[in-house]
Amino acid sequence: MQIVSSLRRLFLKPSLGALATTSKYLLQHPASSSNTAIKMSSTSASPQNGNSNVEAYTPPKVWEWDGDTFWMNRPTAGPRFERDLPRGQHALQLYSLGTPNGQKVTILLEELLASGYKEAEYDAHLIKIMNEDQFSSGFVQVNPNSKIPALLDYSGNNDAPTRLFESASIMLHLAEKFDNAFLPAANRTEVLNWLFWQVGSAPYVGGGFGHFYAYAKDKMKYPIDRFTMETKRQLDVLNRQLSNQHYIVGDEYTIADMAIFPWYGGLVMGESYGDAATFLNVEQEYPHVIAWAKRIAERPAVIRGRLVNKVWGEEPHLPERHSAADIDQALQPATATSNLDR
Repeated sequence: MQIVSSLRRLFLKPSLGALATTSKYLLQHPASSSNTAIKMSSTSASPQNGNSNVEAYTPPKVWEWDGDTFWMNRPTAGPRFERDLPRGQHALQLYSLGTPNGQKVTILLEELLASGYKEAEYDAHLIKIMNEDQFSSGFVQVNPNSKIPALLDYSGNNDAPTRLFESASIMLHLAEKFDNAFLPAANRTEVLNWLFWQVGSAPYVGGGFGHFYAYAKDKMKYPIDRFTMETKRQLDVLNRQLSNQHYIVGDEYTIADMAIFPWYGGLVMGESYGDAATFLNVEQEYPHVIAWAKRIAERPAVIRGRLVNKVWGEEPHLPERHSAADIDQALQPATATSNLDR
């Protein structure tokens, strides 16, 4: 529970559901602090940007880092300490956390296993971003950008695994590896359109709306309005796309659905950013997105995939996954677990 306690110290009364869907974003976009250039003020005005209670900020000609790490972020890349990554018994070694980006990959892996692809067995190692695990030499070797998820595929080459980083790249690799599963040939281009739409669009939801609405210390009208408008526009894009079909690309469930669901499904089901679903009026305005999200959330493989590397929020938790039995045991009802303990 170290991640949760750390987040609680940094933010005022955060929602556990929001933590579960925004940890990766929080690492990238820290909450405003006493060193932040923009602060709330009742005496200053900045009418140019439509926010009358925020001090104007004039950027210097050349920005220089003053040593403030902005909650572990720095303007440089590379490893910060030496440590190798663990390795399990399977060919697929995932290093991740149960955030939306992490869930995309574990949902796909569980769907592949449910479809009979035994070679999709994997080890899922927990990367504790609050402990800066992503800056270890081992992790940076797999992903020089120090973001989860990252995957090593040892299939066919035990000495020189294929490294994969960025969730969409990992998903495309896995789909192609296993007979183009969930990537139908007839709609391949359209599936990829939506896969990359998610990659390009979600940062505005997490890094923009989620930060300023739920996590920023000072609530500022201009950025909240700006990113709320963009988030609602994206939800409307999805609502229109889903108005006459069950899934993002027609009536066939694909990797596009798996990529979009953890971000936008969680948002419309009220699992992200506190009361954001109410604020965004999702029940009245985006009924097709809600129906789609509920449909996907009920899939057994999705339930399993969302559990992997989950270390906060409501039980059950599953920090690491090394076999199907790990998930099976975590999903057992509390009464059954109690009986086993006797």
